Amino acid sequence: RIEAFDISNIQGTNSVASMVCFIDGKSRKKEYRKYKIKTVKGTDDFKSISEVVYRRYNRIINEKGQLPDLILIDGGKGQLNAATRSLNKLGLNYITVIGLAKRLEDVFVPGFSDPQNISKKSPGLFLLRAIRDEAHRFAIAGHRSRRARARSVSELESIEGVGPKRRRQLLTHFGGIAGVKGASEQEIAKVQGISHAIARDIYQTLHG
Repeated sequence: RIEAFDISNIQGTNSVASMVCFIDGKSRKKEYRKYKIKTVKGTDDFKSISEVVYRRYNRIINEKGQLPDLILIDGGKGQLNAATRSLNKLGLNYITVIGLAKRLEDVFVPGFSDPQNISKKSPGLFLLRAIRDEAHRFAIAGHRSRRARARSVSELESIEGVGPKRRRQLLTHFGGIAGVKGASEQEIAKVQGISHAIARDIYQTLHG
């Protein structure tokens, strides 16, 4: 069981961490997870990796879930050290953890400053790269989704007649911005306090 982590952000906004899971070399998408970074302001991949690794395995411990045989971090020594510190805090220093840097596909392990001497043609390295790339893809997808939701909420804020109270009513009624975007003009008009004119403005704004 291999679990891999990556961080995605653009200029420090809407940071998202991804965790993908592979068992016997095959992806288990039902076990993938996305994390909104909570404790880090701006761009700091080291602190973000530290946070998400701690959150992931603290929960696994509390819920008596299955721990991985290998943890793969997308990054070099800095990201690896950040992940290792979190594992140590949780008493999980016995789990193997490695970092896979993108530029030269170097593999780093705790306690060694230089990368491991692994053949670039090694099937094992090909597998690690595939898992790392999947974690990166999943993180990017999560980040784009968060940015899209943030843009849609900001579009709601720009509509005349939709203040904080009505915005909360809309998001609560439809279960989030995706629900609002999926609603028809008539369905929006049924929300308490939303007139047909405002419903039309909301629908047209969210649908271009």
